[in-house]
This record gives sequence, C-alpha cells and structure tokens, in this order.
Amino acid sequence: MAELLFRDDAYLRACAARVVAVHGEAVELDRTVFYPTGGGQPGDTGRLGSYKVIDTRKGPAGDSVLHVLDAKDVSLQVGQPVEIEIDWQRRHRHMRMHTALHLLGAVVRAPVTGGRIGEDKSHLDFDIEMEKLVKEQLEAGVNALVGAAHATSSRWITDAELEARPELVKTMSVAPPRGEGRVRLLEIPGVDLQACGGTHVRDTAEIGRLAVARIRSEGRRNKRVTLVFA
Repeated sequence: MAELLFRDDAYLRACAARVVAVHGEAVELDRTVFYPTGGGQPGDTGRLGSYKVIDTRKGPAGDSVLHVLDAKDVSLQVGQPVEIEIDWQRRHRHMRMHTALHLLGAVVRAPVTGGRIGEDKSHLDFDIEMEKLVKEQLEAGVNALVGAAHATSSRWITDAELEARPELVKTMSVAPPRGEGRVRLLEIPGVDLQACGGTHVRDTAEIGRLAVARIRSEGRRNKRVTLVFA
C-alpha cells in the first residue's frame, strides 16, 4: 500500500519516493503525490525521475497507484529512490473544477446520475425535469457560492458510519470505495457534505468565476449541465 500524500495535502506538488514494483511502463511507488483516475477526475501527469508520467491509475491492490510512463523500456529497479512531481497547472484546474461541481450539486437539488471533470469544462448529470434547469439561475447560484469564499475541509468516517448515513453518497453512478475501513468526506460548511476522494481547493473563491456552457438532455433520467471557467 502506498502513502497517498494528496489525500492530506492536495497542494503538495512533489516528493521523494522509492520504487516498489515495475509493470512494463507502469511503476508503483511507496508514496505519491499523483492522484489516480477515479470518481470522474482524471489521473495526474508529470515527471518521475527522468521519465514523463502520461497517466496515473489505481493499482491492483489496496492504495497502490500505477504511474504510467511515456517509455517502452523502463530502467528502474525495485528500491530505487526517485523524485516525482505533478503537472501542477493541470492538477490545479482539476481541483478548481472538482470543487465547482460540488457547488453545482448544491444548487441543483436533484440526484446526480453521473459526471466528468476536465481542465477546461466539466459536467454533472441530474435526474430532474429539463425545465427546472435555467442557465441564468444556475450561473448566479454557483457564482454566489464561489464569491462567498467558503472554506473546504476533508475528514474520515468509518464504513459503518457511511452505511448509517446513505445521504452522504450523492452520486448514483460512482460509489465510494468500501472495505478499507474508512471513507473520506469533503465538507463545505453550510453548502455540501458528501463522500469524495478527489482533490479540491481550500476556498471556493479560488475557483474563479464560472459559466454554464450548455444544458442538454442525455436521456430520460440524465439532464447534463456543463460548466466552464468564465
């Protein structure tokens, strides 16, 4: 199991680590600042020693993380020390967007059926009537929450506590990981509280002004709202 440093400090950009395993072009480390693809958020990219990391995925067991390198022949050995660093500009945009989607979910009071986070645009799908989604109202709502400069924080609860509080799981298409004994919560006091393992900004003001780029139907139970940075 790797030490996932991004869970406690999403602003940590680099660290020293040791190689645990090499699987072709994918490398496992004993600790990492790289967020692996999951929960609608893309995996980080960056550098691992002299190699370029082009993707980061969840590993085969527990908290292991696979750092996918842009190389066919990887000359790293188990136990070898390496320096790693994420592409911070890309990560920070994902952090801003991920937090923005939490605000959107707080404005649209409806079950979330899916979502995806990107550098420049992101979306959530809602089980709601199309006529209830009004562009101007949504923009005003999310930007009011951005401008209010709400602090964000994370904490952990047990699997048993999560089972007793099903309202903390707000995304129908993505279930939080169970079986590890604990689940991470994101809290924006007075705005949102839910199970989420992604990376977020410390303060909603850091997101910047948002715009609703599109609202469209993706099926009977999926009405998609796409956000972009204004």
